Amino acid sequence: MIKAVIFDMDGVIVNSEPLHRKAYNEMFKTVGIDVSNQLYESFTGKSTFSICKTLCKSFNLKNHPQELVNLKRQYFKYIFENDSDLSLIEGVQDLIQDYYNNDLVLVLASSASMMTINNVFTKFNLDKYFVSKHSGADLKASKPHPEIFINAAKSSGYNRNECIVIEDSTNGIKAANSANIYCIGYKSKHSKNQDYSTANKVIENFKEISFNKIKDL
Repeated sequence: MIKAVIFDMDGVIVNSEPLHRKAYNEMFKTVGIDVSNQLYESFTGKSTFSICKTLCKSFNLKNHPQELVNLKRQYFKYIFENDSDLSLIEGVQDLIQDYYNNDLVLVLASSASMMTINNVFTKFNLDKYFVSKHSGADLKASKPHPEIFINAAKSSGYNRNECIVIEDSTNGIKAANSANIYCIGYKSKHSKNQDYSTANKVIENFKEISFNKIKDL
């Protein structure tokens, strides 16, 4: 029986992709690189530092990856505070409340920085539902490495076979698979060209995984 649910954030709880894309594009322009859509989409679910390491290597940049991280975060902070595009994913507020009201333990495991996570949780008043929050930016390896989900499951107080993960990205699903945690792939219209083939269950609407429908997984 399911005791805990581990949520990804970007693309699952909040539609922050348009804001991240704008911030990355500003950073790309600043350092003078042209990133293809295919390369950009392969970054979904990875930490900013991991992405910037790949960019430095792929484009032979002399910058240290942390310089790119700082630039991207600077742009994202401004856009987050001034852009009206940020919104919760449709149906996720009801899903979170449904799980919470049925005594499931909720944990956040995101590749976003803890500053961004806290800003999002404050903006949408989500802290009261979650027992812990985990940032991939604080780890040595980001998704698809399983460490963030292993840590998230541990913080829930339950065994991994009593947890499920909700993810929208190829890298996140791979991380859940490697952590041996049941993974629900949310096929979001905001997450382009992601591979859901190894998810245990694929959905397009959160009503498909209401508490009554997943409690006996």
